[in-house]
Amino acid sequence: MRILVTGAAGFIGFHLAKRLLARGDDVVGLDNLNAYYDVRLKEARLDLLKSQKRFEFVRADLADEGAMERTFASGRFDAIVNLAAQAGVRYSLENPRAYIDANVRGFMNVLEGVRHHGTSHLVYASTSSIYGLNTSLPLAEGQNTDHPVSLYAATKKANEAMAHSYAHLFGIASTGLRFFTVYGPWGRPDMALFKFTRGILADEPIPVFNEGKMVRDFTFVDDIVEGVVRTVDNPPARNAGWDARHPDPATSSAPWRIFNIGNSEPVELLRYIRAIEAATGRTAKLDLLPMQPGDVLATAADTSRLERVTGFRPATPVEDGVRRFVEWYREFYRA
Repeated sequence: MRILVTGAAGFIGFHLAKRLLARGDDVVGLDNLNAYYDVRLKEARLDLLKSQKRFEFVRADLADEGAMERTFASGRFDAIVNLAAQAGVRYSLENPRAYIDANVRGFMNVLEGVRHHGTSHLVYASTSSIYGLNTSLPLAEGQNTDHPVSLYAATKKANEAMAHSYAHLFGIASTGLRFFTVYGPWGRPDMALFKFTRGILADEPIPVFNEGKMVRDFTFVDDIVEGVVRTVDNPPARNAGWDARHPDPATSSAPWRIFNIGNSEPVELLRYIRAIEAATGRTAKLDLLPMQPGDVLATAADTSRLERVTGFRPATPVEDGVRRFVEWYREFYRA
């Protein structure tokens, strides 16, 4: 297939593009290489992708209507995976407009591109943060998501609703993927694993919010990518059994659906830190801090829908995934 991957220089986009290229797809990677975090890391990822014959890079901003129109007009894509977004819960408290530009205006340009130029399947990143105040664990796609606690999560909820309206009006087959705390090699410097590893290796205190009393469904990036690829290959059909009187929030009479992709093994933050200590051979100095605005106490994914449709269930143990990240970090940064 010929597949457009937006956010291709980003953490998940880079891994996904590599996986698609390895199986023989042609990949057009789009990214604006913004300075939200160290651009050198993005450029290093991109250099590896550019070495592949089937990869083409387009530098463009998702919110640039003209650039997106030109990309779609010249592309003729069989599928699109939209991973470009302004990420980060805490940063949304400091720079909220960046989230509207990238995650709402940008996503509208993607939908319009698909509408006017056609593709068999739009797959887009949502987030576990969308569950917000919902504490009914494990979190399932059919549960309520009306109470997000960060603007980041609210924009992702908007994406799901926007995609549904286009699926209903124009028959655009779309799948939203709620990722649960992704980690692994080539990860983002603003994420906990990156910060903790850097701090531990430098013998510096690491910030541990809510005094470590947090639980996350940490999901290794290779498992996320496998779930995305299998989803790309299984576009949704209209759910003939969908009942408008008792609507299932994760499917529709339109060709639209939602999947969780998570490891389904909630891990306490302190266990995560112990895994980093084991991988580095160092002891962490903990700076215990209060809960941060926009955070939730716990996440845990019900992935039964994903498994039922694609036959895949993430299962990488956190100790294995953390070790692989630390190995990459030490090699890349010569730490």
